[in-house]
Amino acid sequence: MLALAGCLAPAGGARVERADASGDGTLRIGLILDNTGKQDFLNASQLTAAKLAVREINAAGGHKGKPVELLPETISSDAAAQAKALAAAKADVVIGPTDSSRAPGAIDVLSNAKIALISPANAASGLSTYNSGGYYFRTSAADVAQASVLVKLAQDGGAKTLAIVYEEGSYGTDVSTAVGAAAKQAGLGPVAVASFKPGQAQQAAAAAKAAAPDAVVLVSRDGAQGAIAELNNAGLAGRKLILSDGAVSQYGSGLGSRALDGARGILPGAFPLAHFQGELVAVDPGLKDMTFAAETYDAVNLAAIAAAAAEDDAGTSIAARLIAVSGGRAQTANGAQPSGEAAVCTSYQKCVEVLRAGNRPDYDGESGPINFDANGDVTAANYMVFGYGADNKAAMSGSETARSSGG
Repeated sequence: MLALAGCLAPAGGARVERADASGDGTLRIGLILDNTGKQDFLNASQLTAAKLAVREINAAGGHKGKPVELLPETISSDAAAQAKALAAAKADVVIGPTDSSRAPGAIDVLSNAKIALISPANAASGLSTYNSGGYYFRTSAADVAQASVLVKLAQDGGAKTLAIVYEEGSYGTDVSTAVGAAAKQAGLGPVAVASFKPGQAQQAAAAAKAAAPDAVVLVSRDGAQGAIAELNNAGLAGRKLILSDGAVSQYGSGLGSRALDGARGILPGAFPLAHFQGELVAVDPGLKDMTFAAETYDAVNLAAIAAAAAEDDAGTSIAARLIAVSGGRAQTANGAQPSGEAAVCTSYQKCVEVLRAGNRPDYDGESGPINFDANGDVTAANYMVFGYGADNKAAMSGSETARSSGG
Protein backbone atom coordinates (compact mmCIF):
# COMPACT_ATOMS: atom_id res chain seq x y z
CA MET A 1 0.00 0.00 0.00
CA LEU A 2 1.11 3.57 -0.64
CA ALA A 3 1.43 6.37 1.87
CA LEU A 4 -0.93 9.31 1.38
CA ALA A 5 0.97 12.52 0.86
CA GLY A 6 0.25 15.50 3.08
CA CYS A 7 -1.05 13.54 6.08
CA LEU A 8 -1.95 16.09 8.71
CA ALA A 9 -1.54 15.93 12.46
CA PRO A 10 -4.26 14.23 14.56
CA ALA A 11 -5.45 17.61 15.86
CA GLY A 12 -7.90 17.92 12.98
CA GLY A 13 -11.27 19.55 12.73
CA ALA A 14 -13.66 16.61 12.45
CA ARG A 15 -16.04 16.14 15.37
CA VAL A 16 -15.21 13.03 17.39
CA GLU A 17 -16.72 13.68 20.83
CA ARG A 18 -20.05 12.19 21.84
CA ALA A 19 -23.22 14.27 21.59
CA ASP A 20 -26.49 14.19 23.49
CA ALA A 21 -29.48 12.96 21.48
CA SER A 22 -31.45 15.85 20.03
CA GLY A 23 -33.08 14.53 16.85
CA ASP A 24 -36.79 14.41 16.12
CA GLY A 25 -36.85 10.73 15.15
CA THR A 26 -36.80 11.16 11.37
CA LEU A 27 -33.51 11.05 9.51
CA ARG A 28 -33.59 13.59 6.67
CA ILE A 29 -30.88 13.65 4.00
CA GLY A 30 -30.39 16.57 1.64
CA LEU A 31 -28.37 16.91 -1.56
CA ILE A 32 -26.43 19.87 -2.88
CA LEU A 33 -26.34 19.40 -6.65
CA ASP A 34 -24.25 22.28 -7.94
CA ASN A 35 -23.32 21.18 -11.47
CA THR A 36 -24.46 23.38 -14.33
CA GLY A 37 -23.41 23.86 -17.94
CA LYS A 38 -20.94 21.27 -19.23
CA GLN A 39 -20.77 19.60 -15.81
CA ASP A 40 -24.50 19.10 -15.34
CA PHE A 41 -24.21 15.39 -16.22
CA LEU A 42 -22.65 14.87 -12.77
CA ASN A 43 -25.96 15.57 -11.03
CA ALA A 44 -27.72 12.44 -12.26
CA SER A 45 -25.11 10.01 -10.96
CA GLN A 46 -25.16 11.52 -7.48
CA LEU A 47 -28.94 11.76 -7.28
CA THR A 48 -29.35 8.18 -8.50
CA ALA A 49 -26.80 6.85 -6.00
CA ALA A 50 -28.48 8.70 -3.14
CA LYS A 51 -31.89 7.33 -4.14
CA LEU A 52 -30.44 3.80 -4.31
CA ALA A 53 -28.87 4.07 -0.86
CA VAL A 54 -32.02 5.47 0.75
CA ARG A 55 -34.11 2.76 -0.91
CA GLU A 56 -31.86 0.05 0.53
CA ILE A 57 -31.74 1.66 3.97
CA ASN A 58 -35.52 1.82 4.14
CA ALA A 59 -35.80 -1.78 2.93
CA ALA A 60 -33.63 -2.70 5.92
CA GLY A 61 -35.98 -0.96 8.34
CA GLY A 62 -35.00 2.67 8.00
CA HIS A 63 -33.82 4.68 10.99
CA LYS A 64 -35.35 3.42 14.26
CA GLY A 65 -38.19 1.87 12.30
CA LYS A 66 -39.09 5.02 10.37
CA PRO A 67 -38.32 5.65 6.69
CA VAL A 68 -35.33 7.82 5.93
CA GLU A 69 -36.34 10.87 3.90
CA LEU A 70 -34.40 12.12 0.89
CA LEU A 71 -35.34 15.77 0.63
CA PRO A 72 -36.43 17.16 -2.76
CA GLU A 73 -33.43 18.25 -4.78
CA THR A 74 -32.70 21.45 -6.64
CA ILE A 75 -29.85 22.26 -9.02
CA SER A 76 -27.94 25.49 -8.57
CA SER A 77 -24.33 26.64 -8.49
CA ASP A 78 -25.17 28.64 -5.35
CA ALA A 79 -24.27 25.97 -2.79
CA ALA A 80 -24.73 28.31 0.15
CA ALA A 81 -28.31 29.07 -0.88
CA GLN A 82 -29.02 25.37 -1.27
CA ALA A 83 -27.54 24.76 2.18
CA LYS A 84 -29.83 27.40 3.69
CA ALA A 85 -32.86 25.83 2.03
CA LEU A 86 -31.91 22.36 3.28
CA ALA A 87 -31.38 23.65 6.80
CA ALA A 88 -34.85 25.20 6.66
CA ALA A 89 -36.20 21.82 5.49
CA LYS A 90 -34.73 20.25 8.67
CA ALA A 91 -32.00 18.21 7.00
CA ASP A 92 -29.85 16.27 9.47
CA VAL A 93 -27.08 15.56 6.99
CA VAL A 94 -26.31 16.94 3.54
CA ILE A 95 -24.43 15.24 0.71
CA GLY A 96 -22.41 17.55 -1.56
CA PRO A 97 -21.32 19.84 -3.09
CA THR A 98 -19.30 18.67 -6.11
CA ASP A 99 -17.16 21.77 -6.70
CA SER A 100 -14.52 22.37 -4.01
CA SER A 101 -14.71 26.13 -4.52
CA ARG A 102 -18.34 26.07 -3.38
CA ALA A 103 -17.72 23.95 -0.29
CA PRO A 104 -16.80 26.78 2.12
CA GLY A 105 -20.12 28.53 1.61
CA ALA A 106 -22.04 25.32 2.29
CA ILE A 107 -19.82 24.41 5.25
CA ASP A 108 -20.33 27.78 6.90
CA VAL A 109 -24.11 27.56 6.66
CA LEU A 110 -24.46 23.94 7.71
CA SER A 111 -21.90 23.91 10.52
CA ASN A 112 -23.63 26.92 12.02
CA ALA A 113 -26.89 24.95 11.84
CA LYS A 114 -25.17 21.86 13.32
CA ILE A 115 -25.82 19.78 10.23
CA ALA A 116 -23.27 17.23 9.02
CA LEU A 117 -21.96 17.69 5.48
CA ILE A 118 -20.33 14.88 3.47
CA SER A 119 -19.01 15.69 0.01
CA PRO A 120 -18.59 12.85 -2.48
CA ALA A 121 -16.39 14.91 -4.78
CA ASN A 122 -14.43 17.72 -3.09
CA ALA A 123 -10.70 17.32 -3.63
CA ALA A 124 -9.10 20.68 -2.78
CA SER A 125 -6.33 20.10 -0.25
CA GLY A 126 -7.10 23.26 1.70
CA LEU A 127 -10.47 21.87 2.80
CA SER A 128 -8.67 19.47 5.15
CA THR A 129 -8.04 22.33 7.56
CA TYR A 130 -11.10 24.46 6.83
CA ASN A 131 -12.85 25.37 10.08
CA SER A 132 -16.12 23.43 10.00
CA GLY A 133 -16.59 22.99 13.72
CA GLY A 134 -16.29 19.27 13.06
CA TYR A 135 -19.21 18.93 10.63
CA TYR A 136 -17.41 18.48 7.29
CA PHE A 137 -16.31 15.14 5.81
CA ARG A 138 -15.62 13.87 2.31
CA THR A 139 -15.62 10.40 0.76
CA SER A 140 -13.31 11.57 -2.04
CA ALA A 141 -9.58 11.95 -1.50
CA ALA A 142 -7.77 15.28 -1.42
CA ASP A 143 -5.77 16.14 -4.55
CA VAL A 144 -2.45 15.58 -2.78
CA ALA A 145 -3.29 11.93 -2.08
CA GLN A 146 -2.36 11.04 -5.66
CA ALA A 147 1.30 11.99 -5.15
CA SER A 148 2.54 8.63 -3.95
CA VAL A 149 0.69 6.86 -6.77
CA LEU A 150 2.34 9.09 -9.39
CA VAL A 151 5.74 8.36 -7.88
CA LYS A 152 5.05 4.64 -7.79
CA LEU A 153 4.16 4.68 -11.49
CA ALA A 154 7.51 6.33 -12.18
CA GLN A 155 9.32 3.67 -10.17
CA ASP A 156 7.34 0.87 -11.81
CA GLY A 157 8.62 2.18 -15.14
CA GLY A 158 12.21 1.91 -13.91
CA ALA A 159 12.79 5.60 -13.20
CA LYS A 160 15.62 6.57 -10.86
CA THR A 161 15.32 10.32 -11.40
CA LEU A 162 12.22 12.46 -11.74
CA ALA A 163 11.25 15.89 -13.04
CA ILE A 164 8.02 17.61 -12.04
CA VAL A 165 6.39 20.08 -14.41
CA TYR A 166 3.38 21.82 -12.92
CA GLU A 167 0.81 24.43 -13.81
CA GLU A 168 0.77 27.47 -11.57
CA GLY A 169 -2.17 27.66 -9.17
CA SER A 170 -3.26 25.95 -5.98
CA TYR A 171 -3.80 22.53 -7.60
CA GLY A 172 -0.42 22.49 -9.35
CA THR A 173 1.46 23.87 -6.38
CA ASP A 174 -0.10 21.53 -3.80
CA VAL A 175 0.18 18.36 -5.85
CA SER A 176 3.68 19.07 -7.16
CA THR A 177 4.93 19.75 -3.63
CA ALA A 178 3.41 16.47 -2.48
CA VAL A 179 4.96 14.61 -5.44
CA GLY A 180 8.36 16.03 -4.55
CA ALA A 181 8.00 14.88 -0.95
CA ALA A 182 6.81 11.43 -2.04
CA ALA A 183 9.72 11.11 -4.48
CA LYS A 184 12.20 11.96 -1.73
CA GLN A 185 10.58 9.46 0.61
CA ALA A 186 10.73 6.80 -2.10
CA GLY A 187 14.44 7.43 -2.66
CA LEU A 188 14.23 8.78 -6.20
CA GLY A 189 17.28 10.74 -7.35
CA PRO A 190 17.53 14.52 -7.86
CA VAL A 191 14.15 16.06 -8.61
CA ALA A 192 13.87 18.93 -11.08
CA VAL A 193 10.79 21.16 -10.62
CA ALA A 194 9.50 23.69 -13.17
CA SER A 195 6.27 25.68 -13.26
CA PHE A 196 4.32 27.22 -16.14
CA LYS A 197 1.25 29.22 -16.98
CA PRO A 198 -1.28 27.73 -19.45
CA GLY A 199 0.02 28.19 -22.98
CA GLN A 200 3.51 29.05 -21.75
CA ALA A 201 5.09 25.67 -20.98
CA GLN A 202 8.06 25.85 -23.37
CA GLN A 203 10.50 27.11 -20.74
CA ALA A 204 9.37 24.55 -18.17
CA ALA A 205 9.78 21.77 -20.73
CA ALA A 206 13.29 23.02 -21.52
CA ALA A 207 14.19 23.06 -17.82
CA ALA A 208 12.95 19.51 -17.44
CA LYS A 209 14.92 18.40 -20.50
CA ALA A 210 18.10 19.95 -19.09
CA ALA A 211 17.75 17.76 -15.99
CA ALA A 212 17.69 14.62 -18.19
CA PRO A 213 15.21 12.77 -15.98
CA ASP A 214 14.11 9.18 -16.40
CA ALA A 215 10.47 10.26 -16.00
CA VAL A 216 8.41 13.44 -15.94
CA VAL A 217 5.29 13.96 -13.82
CA LEU A 218 2.97 16.57 -15.33
CA VAL A 219 0.65 18.20 -12.80
CA SER A 220 -1.82 20.29 -14.74
CA ARG A 221 -5.43 20.98 -15.64
CA ASP A 222 -6.31 23.70 -18.15
CA GLY A 223 -2.82 23.92 -19.59
CA ALA A 224 -2.21 20.17 -19.88
CA GLN A 225 -2.52 19.79 -23.65
CA GLY A 226 -0.12 22.63 -24.41
CA ALA A 227 2.34 21.34 -21.82
CA ILE A 228 2.25 17.83 -23.29
CA ALA A 229 2.96 19.27 -26.74
CA GLU A 230 6.00 21.16 -25.40
CA LEU A 231 7.26 18.12 -23.50
CA ASN A 232 6.85 16.06 -26.66
CA ASN A 233 8.90 18.62 -28.60
CA ALA A 234 11.57 18.31 -25.88
CA GLY A 235 11.61 14.52 -26.17
CA LEU A 236 9.99 14.00 -22.77
CA ALA A 237 6.55 12.66 -23.68
CA GLY A 238 5.52 9.10 -24.53
CA ARG A 239 6.79 6.52 -22.04
CA LYS A 240 8.63 9.10 -19.99
CA LEU A 241 5.42 10.96 -19.11
CA ILE A 242 3.10 10.44 -16.14
CA LEU A 243 -0.07 12.55 -15.91
CA SER A 244 -1.82 13.75 -12.78
CA ASP A 245 -5.59 13.32 -12.58
CA GLY A 246 -6.22 16.83 -13.89
CA ALA A 247 -4.17 16.17 -17.01
CA VAL A 248 -5.79 12.89 -18.08
CA SER A 249 -8.01 13.24 -21.14
CA GLN A 250 -8.74 11.56 -24.47
CA TYR A 251 -6.47 13.82 -26.53
CA GLY A 252 -6.54 11.89 -29.81
CA SER A 253 -5.65 14.04 -32.83
CA GLY A 254 -5.35 17.10 -30.59
CA LEU A 255 -1.70 16.13 -30.09
CA GLY A 256 1.01 15.10 -32.49
CA SER A 257 1.21 11.50 -33.70
CA ARG A 258 2.20 9.08 -30.90
CA ALA A 259 2.90 11.97 -28.50
CA LEU A 260 1.46 9.98 -25.61
CA ASP A 261 2.28 6.46 -26.77
CA GLY A 262 3.21 4.61 -23.56
CA ALA A 263 2.37 7.48 -21.20
CA ARG A 264 0.43 6.75 -18.04
CA GLY A 265 -2.02 8.71 -15.94
CA ILE A 266 -4.50 8.30 -13.10
CA LEU A 267 -8.04 9.23 -12.18
CA PRO A 268 -9.45 9.08 -8.64
CA GLY A 269 -11.97 6.47 -7.60
CA ALA A 270 -12.71 2.88 -8.48
CA PHE A 271 -14.48 1.69 -11.59
CA PRO A 272 -18.03 0.71 -10.54
CA LEU A 273 -18.51 -3.04 -10.29
CA ALA A 274 -21.08 -4.63 -12.57
CA HIS A 275 -23.60 -5.30 -9.81
CA PHE A 276 -23.48 -1.68 -8.64
CA GLN A 277 -23.86 -0.40 -12.18
CA GLY A 278 -26.91 -2.62 -12.58
CA GLU A 279 -28.47 -1.33 -9.37
CA LEU A 280 -27.94 2.27 -10.42
CA VAL A 281 -29.45 1.71 -13.85
CA ALA A 282 -32.44 0.02 -12.22
CA VAL A 283 -33.10 3.30 -10.39
CA ASP A 284 -32.45 5.48 -13.45
CA PRO A 285 -32.53 3.56 -16.76
CA GLY A 286 -31.28 6.67 -18.56
CA LEU A 287 -28.12 7.03 -16.49
CA LYS A 288 -25.12 7.57 -18.79
CA ASP A 289 -22.30 8.48 -16.43
CA MET A 290 -21.51 7.11 -12.95
CA THR A 291 -18.88 9.60 -11.80
CA PHE A 292 -19.06 10.09 -8.00
CA ALA A 293 -21.90 7.57 -7.73
CA ALA A 294 -19.94 5.21 -5.45
CA GLU A 295 -18.76 8.07 -3.25
CA THR A 296 -22.32 9.44 -2.96
CA TYR A 297 -23.77 6.03 -2.18
CA ASP A 298 -21.17 5.55 0.56
CA ALA A 299 -21.77 9.02 2.00
CA VAL A 300 -25.49 8.32 2.43
CA ASN A 301 -24.84 4.91 3.97
CA LEU A 302 -22.25 6.31 6.38
CA ALA A 303 -24.67 9.01 7.51
CA ALA A 304 -27.39 6.44 8.22
CA ILE A 305 -24.97 4.06 9.96
CA ALA A 306 -23.68 6.92 12.13
CA ALA A 307 -27.27 7.80 13.06
CA ALA A 308 -27.94 4.16 13.91
CA ALA A 309 -24.80 4.00 16.06
CA ALA A 310 -25.84 7.15 17.91
CA GLU A 311 -29.50 6.07 18.06
CA ASP A 312 -30.20 9.65 17.09
CA ASP A 313 -30.75 11.49 13.81
CA ALA A 314 -29.42 14.93 14.78
CA GLY A 315 -26.56 16.32 12.73
CA THR A 316 -24.34 16.66 15.79
CA SER A 317 -24.83 12.99 16.67
CA ILE A 318 -24.11 11.90 13.10
CA ALA A 319 -20.94 13.98 12.93
CA ALA A 320 -19.82 12.58 16.27
CA ARG A 321 -19.99 8.99 15.00
CA LEU A 322 -18.80 9.24 11.41
CA ILE A 323 -15.12 8.60 12.14
CA ALA A 324 -15.87 5.51 14.23
CA VAL A 325 -18.31 3.85 11.81
CA SER A 326 -16.03 4.54 8.84
CA GLY A 327 -13.26 2.52 10.47
CA GLY A 328 -11.24 5.58 11.42
CA ARG A 329 -8.99 5.47 14.46
CA ALA A 330 -8.86 9.14 15.39
CA GLN A 331 -9.04 9.63 19.14
CA THR A 332 -11.95 11.27 20.90
CA ALA A 333 -11.59 14.64 22.59
CA ASN A 334 -10.61 13.03 25.93
CA GLY A 335 -8.14 10.63 24.31
CA ALA A 336 -10.36 7.54 24.42
CA GLN A 337 -10.84 5.28 21.42
CA PRO A 338 -14.39 4.56 20.21
CA SER A 339 -15.84 1.59 22.07
CA GLY A 340 -16.68 -1.83 20.65
CA GLU A 341 -14.72 -4.29 18.56
CA ALA A 342 -14.54 -3.18 14.92
CA ALA A 343 -16.17 -5.44 12.34
CA VAL A 344 -16.09 -4.76 8.60
CA CYS A 345 -19.52 -4.44 6.97
CA THR A 346 -20.44 -3.56 3.41
CA SER A 347 -24.06 -2.38 3.61
CA TYR A 348 -26.37 -0.50 5.94
CA GLN A 349 -28.16 -3.69 6.92
CA LYS A 350 -24.94 -5.56 7.71
CA CYS A 351 -23.60 -2.62 9.69
CA VAL A 352 -26.79 -2.45 11.76
CA GLU A 353 -26.36 -6.15 12.49
CA VAL A 354 -22.84 -5.38 13.75
CA LEU A 355 -24.29 -2.73 16.06
CA ARG A 356 -26.91 -5.14 17.38
CA ALA A 357 -24.13 -7.59 18.20
CA GLY A 358 -22.52 -4.92 20.37
CA ASN A 359 -19.64 -4.20 18.02
CA ARG A 360 -18.47 -1.15 16.07
CA PRO A 361 -19.19 -1.14 12.32
CA ASP A 362 -16.31 -0.45 9.95
CA TYR A 363 -18.09 0.40 6.71
CA ASP A 364 -16.27 -0.49 3.50
CA GLY A 365 -18.39 0.65 0.59
CA GLU A 366 -18.55 0.76 -3.18
CA SER A 367 -15.69 3.27 -3.22
CA GLY A 368 -13.59 1.03 -0.96
CA PRO A 369 -12.38 1.47 2.64
CA ILE A 370 -12.90 5.00 3.96
CA ASN A 371 -11.48 5.29 7.50
CA PHE A 372 -11.98 9.02 8.13
CA ASP A 373 -9.11 10.77 9.88
CA ALA A 374 -9.31 13.63 12.35
CA ASN A 375 -9.89 16.10 9.51
CA GLY A 376 -12.79 14.17 8.00
CA ASP A 377 -10.57 13.00 5.12
CA VAL A 378 -10.45 9.45 3.81
CA THR A 379 -7.26 7.58 4.66
CA ALA A 380 -7.66 5.14 1.78
CA ALA A 381 -7.69 6.55 -1.75
CA ASN A 382 -8.38 4.48 -4.84
CA TYR A 383 -7.07 5.40 -8.27
CA MET A 384 -7.66 4.01 -11.73
CA VAL A 385 -4.49 3.77 -13.83
CA PHE A 386 -4.70 4.55 -17.55
CA GLY A 387 -2.25 3.83 -20.31
CA TYR A 388 -2.07 5.72 -23.60
CA GLY A 389 -1.70 4.16 -27.04
CA ALA A 390 -0.34 5.48 -30.32
CA ASP A 391 -3.67 7.24 -30.95
CA ASN A 392 -3.18 9.42 -27.82
CA LYS A 393 -6.23 7.87 -26.21
CA ALA A 394 -6.29 6.36 -22.73
CA ALA A 395 -7.56 2.97 -21.62
CA MET A 396 -7.80 1.73 -18.05
CA SER A 397 -4.94 -0.65 -17.30
CA GLY A 398 -5.08 -1.21 -13.56
CA SER A 399 -5.63 0.37 -10.16
CA GLU A 400 -3.71 1.56 -7.12
CA THR A 401 -4.68 2.27 -3.53
CA ALA A 402 -2.97 4.88 -1.40
CA ARG A 403 -3.28 4.65 2.37
CA SER A 404 -2.21 6.67 5.36
CA SER A 405 -2.10 5.74 9.01
CA GLY A 406 -4.94 8.13 9.73
CA GLY A 407 -2.82 11.15 10.52
